[in-house]
Order: sequence, then structure tokens, then C-alpha cells
Amino acid sequence: MYEAKLESMGLKLPPVPKPVAAYVPAVMVGKYIYTSGQLPLVDGELAYKGKMGRELTEDQGYAAAKICAVNCLSAVREMAGSLDHVEKIVKVTGFVNSAEGFVNQPKVINGASELLGEIFGEAGRHARSAVGVSELPLGAAVEVEVVVKIK
Repeated sequence: MYEAKLESMGLKLPPVPKPVAAYVPAVMVGKYIYTSGQLPLVDGELAYKGKMGRELTEDQGYAAAKICAVNCLSAVREMAGSLDHVEKIVKVTGFVNSAEGFVNQPKVINGASELLGEIFGEAGRHARSAVGVSELPLGAAVEVEVVVKIK
């Protein structure tokens, strides 16, 4: 069902991005999967680098957040075996590399939230935090992590 939805959207989950430090991409505790923060990496390369409101636009941040969400789903699938085992997207936390005065973090993280909603429907409705930060690893524009409940 969710795997088929991904396919119908033309989305293909990449291999789980390799961690850039001493952590694992995701852990499962009981019926919950917690992903580590995922960057907008495509084929091992940072697709969006810089600060929102200076080097990057909100639209670019939105696109970066979508990539982060796809990378989170790769980590979830690796732990769960299939996205069809997802019962609920519980929480999304997004960090936005923000220039001073940039206040539209929620609009940027909508890239992740709206993608998850499109894939999972009602099960994709989630609690969320969208936080502006002064820097992110590797100079990434956005970092997203998710908490997912498995059936």
C-alpha cells in the first residue's frame, strides 16, 4: 500500500545514507522507529548547502526537506522491512540552517510534512517542530528526523 504509493509517485528510496559521525541511521524501540537526523543527501552528495534567507530560498529549503524525508523513509524501511508496516508517522523534527532574521522555518519543513502526508494519508498526520539553527553538519540547509510507529 505505501510502497505502491511511493512507486505511483515516481519516488524510489535510495540506500540509507551513511552516517557522517558516530551514530546509526535509526533505532527501533518496541514498536517505534527513531531516525537520526537526515540531511539532503543525494547519491552521497549534499544537494542543498547554505542558509535560508541568504544563499537559499524557501522553495529550495522545501525541496531539501523533501529529500531529508525520503532519506528518513529509507532508514525506516531498513528497520521495518517495508513501509507497509508503518502504522503512524508520530513526530517530525526539522532543523533549518537560518540566516539572521529568517522566520519561515515551518514553510521549509512543510516539504517533509506534506510529502509524508501524501504518502501515508491520515497515518502521515504528525506532531512537528520546525527549528531555526545557526549551523548544520556539512553546512546542510536542512536536517529532518522522524518518529514512526510500526504495526
